[in-house]
Amino acid sequence: MSEPLLEELGACQRCSRLLVHRAALAPRRGLSLEGYHNGPVPGFGDPNARVFLVGLAPGAHGANRTGRPFTGDGAGDFMYPLLHQAGFSNQAEAYAPDDGLQLRDLYISNAVKCLPPANKPQGAEFANCRPYLLAEQKRLKRLKVVILLGRGAFDSYLRLYYDLGVIRRLKDYPFHHGAVYPLPGGPDLVACYHTSRYNVQTGRMTSALFLDLLARVRQLLERSPGG
Repeated sequence: MSEPLLEELGACQRCSRLLVHRAALAPRRGLSLEGYHNGPVPGFGDPNARVFLVGLAPGAHGANRTGRPFTGDGAGDFMYPLLHQAGFSNQAEAYAPDDGLQLRDLYISNAVKCLPPANKPQGAEFANCRPYLLAEQKRLKRLKVVILLGRGAFDSYLRLYYDLGVIRRLKDYPFHHGAVYPLPGGPDLVACYHTSRYNVQTGRMTSALFLDLLARVRQLLERSPGG
């Protein structure tokens, strides 16, 4: 189902800081910036998905280059094989939009659609992108579970529901890996450490930890009304 706001995403210029940063980006060695997507990155996946996975923002030489979330960077290199292992995709490889990857019962996006400096969006940039995130979610008519990677995505998503009047106090939803929060009249929220290269290298995120969380998501789907 079409959401008119999402048709405007490609031309969005709400965040001047992000526009300036994107224009000044130096491409990866051996590549040209003309070959980069270098613009707002929309979500993608199964339109009938019951699971919505939300990350922070496009990586400079990952999603900002390829135009698809978590594609072409370390976070995706770690995550996509595990999503395949857990049955959420048709293949483990994810390197370009035309690589044949198809998500199953899963839709993936980011809280902020454009590349931020130092991978740190500002509050106003999160706020400017929340309408797009909500529009993406509205298309998922069978949604049951939202996985939020990292505190930035988690806090911004909660703020969305706070602004909508669904939740009263943000402090009632503290972030910690594996936390599950059923929203009133909404999906179950699952907090997850980000699959960033830094978290993987430091051992904060491991394959076992992420697979355990995906197994918990499966359990939530099985017990939800309508299966």
